[in-house]
Amino acid sequence: MSTSESSSAPELLAVVVIGAGQAGLSAAGQLLRKGLEPWEDFVVLDANDGPGGAWRHRWDSLTFDAAHGIHDLPGLPLGTPDPAEPASRVVSRYYGTYEQDLGLPVVRPVKVESVVHHVEQDTPIPETTPKAAPNAAPSEHGTFTVTASDGRTWRARTVINATGTWDSPYIPYYPGIAEFTGRQLHTRGFTAAEDFTGQRVLVVGGGTSALQFLLQLDAAGAHTVWTTRRAPDWTDRFFDSSWGMNVETSVSARTTMGLPPLSVVAATGLPVTDQYLAGLASGVLISRGPLRRITPTGVALDGPGPDGGPVPSQGPVADRLLASGGAAAGGLRHVPALPGRACTTLTTEDPLTTWETPVDVILWATGFRASLDHLSPVHIRERGGGVVMAADGVSVVKSPGLFLVGYGASASTIGATRAGRRAAVEAVRAGSNYE
Repeated sequence: MSTSESSSAPELLAVVVIGAGQAGLSAAGQLLRKGLEPWEDFVVLDANDGPGGAWRHRWDSLTFDAAHGIHDLPGLPLGTPDPAEPASRVVSRYYGTYEQDLGLPVVRPVKVESVVHHVEQDTPIPETTPKAAPNAAPSEHGTFTVTASDGRTWRARTVINATGTWDSPYIPYYPGIAEFTGRQLHTRGFTAAEDFTGQRVLVVGGGTSALQFLLQLDAAGAHTVWTTRRAPDWTDRFFDSSWGMNVETSVSARTTMGLPPLSVVAATGLPVTDQYLAGLASGVLISRGPLRRITPTGVALDGPGPDGGPVPSQGPVADRLLASGGAAAGGLRHVPALPGRACTTLTTEDPLTTWETPVDVILWATGFRASLDHLSPVHIRERGGGVVMAADGVSVVKSPGLFLVGYGASASTIGATRAGRRAAVEAVRAGSNYE
């Protein structure tokens, strides 16, 4: 849709949806089913040039069969795409079809700069209107103004925020990070494993993205070293529907208290698939211990030295698999150490386990944080950075009329689909309070 169509929108919309990923599209589809009119009652603002949400930015080597958790949008089955096709193309095409088939009022590109709540205290709310969102505190009648970076504005009774995490990459601080002379990049900047052929690459992070990077880089002829803060969280649990619900429950327990969501792997663990098991056996997916410090030309790790030695603990599940199958029995792959620095004293507890190795590249597979900076004027964050969510998982307790989807328990695509539908229902209900 062209941005000019947004100029015909009424002065006050019922809902503005920010983001056109899984959660945003799910919410928009539900708004249609609830009887809201596109362009007249609601719009969807998307920062991208085309459909696909964050998926359109994924690297081509992430094929559909390697992608985790692409879930159907309501009313349009994804089907069975070519497993070798890049997931970015599959999802972009799928989302675009959904937008077109439903006639969704998507305005793009729109980078939302701020969301401001305006209170109108002298407008009474009728006693016969539906209840406010679950656990939401009472509030005065008001509206939201959504402002884009180019100055365009939209006013609405309610806002569904579905901005996800892609625009907020997280890189933790380590001593020496600013002095490293090699290349550093985050998951967000990765394009192809072949870019690193022949180079020494340190992969930082304990999630599935790190595993995929390690396997691809190794296959492309890069020399990889994997570092994690603690033993990798491998799990041999069967990933069924009850498991998924248990994960969402545990994540929701944090967000209802206003605590920041944990990483995905902290809630799910790393599944021991055949592909990952082969990586364990070959030594590619063996963590070399925690990263302690970054030097101008390498890194200091806390674990077995460069000549291998005993395999460090990879967690109870992986240790059991390695012991029973004899994988990595010969010790770790040789990793060169910087001359004369193999046992540099960097820790007081056990200085002889800390060693340095040269690397050309540091790939930070360290995840993302929720992209909520544009909501700063609404003041919804707690001191620790989290947001207190209502029991419904989508309503923001501090700001009735504002809904977060793709946050916390709804960060997965299946969770985002459910949350989008729920947020749309609550948005319609909250908006009816103002009629």
